[in-house]
Amino acid sequence: MSAPRARSARRVERLCHATGVLLVLSGLAHLVVFAVDGGPWDGPVSWRKPVTFGVSFGVTLIAVTWVTSYLRVGPRLRTLLLVVLAADCVVEVGGITLQAWRGVPSHVDMETPFDTAVSMTLAVGGGVLVVLLAVFAVVSFRHRPSGPAGMDLAVRSGFAVLLVALASGAAMIARGVVLTRTGHQEAAYHSTAPLKPLHGVSLHAVLVLPALAWLLSRTPWSEPLRRRILYAAIGSYVTAVIGAGVWAAFAY
Repeated sequence: MSAPRARSARRVERLCHATGVLLVLSGLAHLVVFAVDGGPWDGPVSWRKPVTFGVSFGVTLIAVTWVTSYLRVGPRLRTLLLVVLAADCVVEVGGITLQAWRGVPSHVDMETPFDTAVSMTLAVGGGVLVVLLAVFAVVSFRHRPSGPAGMDLAVRSGFAVLLVALASGAAMIARGVVLTRTGHQEAAYHSTAPLKPLHGVSLHAVLVLPALAWLLSRTPWSEPLRRRILYAAIGSYVTAVIGAGVWAAFAY
């Protein structure tokens, strides 16, 4: 990579890391708001949403920025995708946080024109997120990721599991929109519950598995032992995802 492109890559990485940290801090700040203001933790209107979405989006942005440094993807394309991803994360968390402060649901809320605009913006943002992360996933499987021993397997496994999170998230949005459009607003608010564990479990594999591979590469253990540990971790993660999927199927 040429020096100007390397500097550009470092700048966008710093931008994404800073944005991710701010999103995490926003989520944690709303945990304090919840402690002071109280109210329900569950339900379509609660402080849980800006907390969990702020932390999750922030951690995901930081993780994807780091993990994609191991992908064999052109620096310009990676820079573009990461900038769009960072902007999309800000829009998603911003919309959810705004609606929490207004005391109305953030998703599948079509009660007023403004609420409809916010809800549809979040739905479109979710679609953009699916496309961006799917592109990175495809790149990880088309060209073997670089990095220490086992990182290629960890990155590919992380993105594969992440696709499950994206699919379950898209299913929640689609189901909620359909119910809302057919006049079942209250049912739409509760229709996402069965898929939330599956979505949550599979969302952060792209961080957990590569981080484990990186940590194992810093140990004095033999490569066969490190790979066995990584295989066991991937197997455990997949088992958890399957378990959450089975639960969702029975509870849906």
